[in-house]
Amino acid sequence: MPDGEAPAEEAARDAGGLTARDREVLALERRPWSGPGAKERAIRERLGMSPTRYYQLLNALLDDPAAAAHDPVTVNRLRRVRQSHRDTR
Repeated sequence: MPDGEAPAEEAARDAGGLTARDREVLALERRPWSGPGAKERAIRERLGMSPTRYYQLLNALLDDPAAAAHDPVTVNRLRRVRQSHRDTR
């Protein structure tokens, strides 16, 4: 079971290996955001978590083959962004 995941979430995994929360995180990343704070507000309202926790989960999803299979365009785009940030450090 991944770190911080409740047993109920483990049981809620779909056939592709993702939870509903995982799919919702990826869906939020697909959306364009109109202005500052809109995404953080949506994270709190739709997922009921802090933006910090959201980005921790998102980062873990980028390394999950099930996430890449579910939404390859978004996951690969975010992997490139993450690598670019790492390369500039």
